[in-house]
Amino acid sequence: MKASRRAAIGDSRSGTAAVLRGAAVVLASALVAVSAAIAFLTVRVARRVVMPAARAVDTRILDVDVAAQTITLSRTPDTMLPGRYGLFTTGAADYLKIGSVLSTGEDSVKRKLLTEVGDGMALGSDAAFSGWYYRGPGELHLPFTDEFVHAALGSCPAWLFPAGEDGETTDTWVIQIHGRGTTRSECLRAVPVFHALGITSLVVSYRNDGEAPRTRTGSYALGATEWRDVDAAITWALRRGAKRVVLMGWSMGGAIALQVALGSAHRERIVGLILDSPVVDWRTVLNFQGHEMGLPGPVTGLAIETLRADWTAPATRADGGIPFDRLDIVARAGELRHPVLILHSDDDGFVPSTASHGLAQARPDLVELQVFTTARHTKLWNYDQQRWTDAIGDWLRRHDLAPSEELAP
Repeated sequence: MKASRRAAIGDSRSGTAAVLRGAAVVLASALVAVSAAIAFLTVRVARRVVMPAARAVDTRILDVDVAAQTITLSRTPDTMLPGRYGLFTTGAADYLKIGSVLSTGEDSVKRKLLTEVGDGMALGSDAAFSGWYYRGPGELHLPFTDEFVHAALGSCPAWLFPAGEDGETTDTWVIQIHGRGTTRSECLRAVPVFHALGITSLVVSYRNDGEAPRTRTGSYALGATEWRDVDAAITWALRRGAKRVVLMGWSMGGAIALQVALGSAHRERIVGLILDSPVVDWRTVLNFQGHEMGLPGPVTGLAIETLRADWTAPATRADGGIPFDRLDIVARAGELRHPVLILHSDDDGFVPSTASHGLAQARPDLVELQVFTTARHTKLWNYDQQRWTDAIGDWLRRHDLAPSEELAP
């Protein structure tokens, strides 16, 4: 009897142990699966940050009225904006200029066409809304030349717009730096403003932007290495008569401009920075974008840490770790030596204005922040051209950087 009871107890214990071992295996397998999923998502998010991507479709063409020269788009926060914009399209035309909002529906927005569309022009439905407006330098009807800036990786294409008489350059130059996922055309909106004020414009490209030379992986370093190409452009400008250099950066171009201001060997020739919707701290931007994408906070944090490390670079396809501390200009505000004008919309929707406010608060002696609303990301000129133009012109004159008193129309 006792022996059989002991055998039963032993069998029971063996059964329990087997159940526990099975549960442990299932739990371990689940943890491995979850960890693998998190790792996969983390790497995917990190890779998306540094790899250039094709222009995203963000609206649809619902109707084109050839007789009235109007276009109806699906309604988004961008397509609702007042002002003049560009629209990347497919089909018979690849780019259109569009004007004011004529009417809105629950899911649609009708706008004026500023590029003529004829009866035989069939357009695809996919489109991308843009603040560029000007597609190429010839549209400005200003004298310009195609140039090449020699940088470490090779020759970077640039456009030079001399602002002096008879096509001569002036002593004060502005070097314009476009943002992530765009090209030099993004900067063309500002050229007439500087030209009217007697400031020569050099609109530059930089590594991995699709126009300048490519690195081994073709990935962005978020300003940590791209700034060297812009520094080479300063050298190029100084050799061609520039005495004073203003840097203007758009979005990630702002991050690049700030790195140039802090790291260039030509810091004494830099006299100011103008930043439109700038990235001042990448961690702020990535946390915001992660939240907008519905990512859990820990995943975004892991993606940032993955991007920081050199050893994970092969997985993210980066050229190396991203030095986020060095790219945090709020934390480095004490190192700034040049006056800075920031133009930023509080409802940017892509690069939050938080860090811009933080930098202005940290260095009120150097940083002036012009706060816009409604204008969204890098569309401040489009939304309120007069205020944007006046803000730049007034700031340049107050810092004795505008040889001319005239403002661009």
